[in-house]
Amino acid sequence: MEPGRPVDVTIVGGGMITNDLLLPSIYHLQRIGVVGGISVCALNSEPLKALRDNPEVRAAFPAQSFKPYPDFDTPESQSFPDLFKQVLAQMPPHQAVVVAMPDQLHYAVNMEALENNLHVLCVKPLVLEYGQAVEIEKIGKDRGLFVGVEYHKRFDTRALMAKRHYASGHFGEFVMGEAKMIEPYFYRSSNFQNWFTADKTDPFVYVGCHYVDLVCFITGLRPASVSVSGVKGRFPNGNEGYMWANGRVTFENGAILSVTDGLGYPDEGAGSNEQCLNMFFEGEGKSGLIKHDDQFRGVSHSYLEGIGCAGSTFNFVSPDFYQLVPWEGPGLKPVGYGFASVAASITTIQRLGRETARMEENEALEKRRALIREVDQKGIIATPANSSVNELVMEAARMSILRDGDVVDIIYGEKPHVKPRH
Repeated sequence: MEPGRPVDVTIVGGGMITNDLLLPSIYHLQRIGVVGGISVCALNSEPLKALRDNPEVRAAFPAQSFKPYPDFDTPESQSFPDLFKQVLAQMPPHQAVVVAMPDQLHYAVNMEALENNLHVLCVKPLVLEYGQAVEIEKIGKDRGLFVGVEYHKRFDTRALMAKRHYASGHFGEFVMGEAKMIEPYFYRSSNFQNWFTADKTDPFVYVGCHYVDLVCFITGLRPASVSVSGVKGRFPNGNEGYMWANGRVTFENGAILSVTDGLGYPDEGAGSNEQCLNMFFEGEGKSGLIKHDDQFRGVSHSYLEGIGCAGSTFNFVSPDFYQLVPWEGPGLKPVGYGFASVAASITTIQRLGRETARMEENEALEKRRALIREVDQKGIIATPANSSVNELVMEAARMSILRDGDVVDIIYGEKPHVKPRH
């Protein structure tokens, strides 16, 4: 890889997060010289055509496109569950793979990417088992391959402010918190109904992981036990899934975080979802507070006609996560901490290539390892080394919800693992 050469990117998965965040972010990175070629691989051609024909994305990036796998003209009825393996095998080494598949498929795609000597950016959670996270971390370190996890809330200015002030002792010690993330009801009619089944995942694992990671990110505390209860329902296709979940995470200092999640924010509601974080702290003769009302950030729009996925006319508009806005270049550009999170990992991958471009392979490997350790220790971008406690939480959460809310302890030490308390 030549100095400053753009990195080629393959996105594995053509669903909602690719449409709403990943592809637009990578398109913008392409036009500013960070990204070279872009490919998107999906199970079949239907989501690929939807990505190609999205009018908002086409208006924002009028001169850009991606290479589809399978081709656009492939009949939608034909599925290719293993096509991603062929696509990754033909990529040059040390390029980037973005994993945007359902939670339970992350491990297989991550491993395939690493086996082909490719860097990885994976949507959260990285995997559902701690042992798999450790395995991915080891392979990445052995081969000098970067693995990033897209916990984008770490890049929210509010979170970075809170992290700094907590480290400075300005709040006191975290003792009690409440988080909430309720996604839209219409998710139930999407492709969620084919993979978001009770035996595979639940709302706590899918979105509650964001806030568990965020509290760990702000405080540096490790979770000690997890209890999750769920409420089941039926998707339109008849599949059973957890539509609602409530988890209680106890931390090593005795602090408690309650996390409520679901697929049930009203489609007619003003916001795109409901989310918030409240944290209380104990100090010397006084208490501290963090209050993030993430579903409403002070901006409201009322349109003449309903727009967006749910088609509502009055909207709480968040300027902070992700928006497409006018800029000095062609079309529109993405802004917000969602874009910043994607950009941080992709530019890190480009940096690994740029700073090792003229080195012999052994020297380049050691340099990549050193740069990856630097990212791990900085702790802003989530990596297996600095965020695998999340996999312990996810593993404990799945064990708990399938046991109707039993408490599951997280045991640290030489071989961290989870264990039902009773």
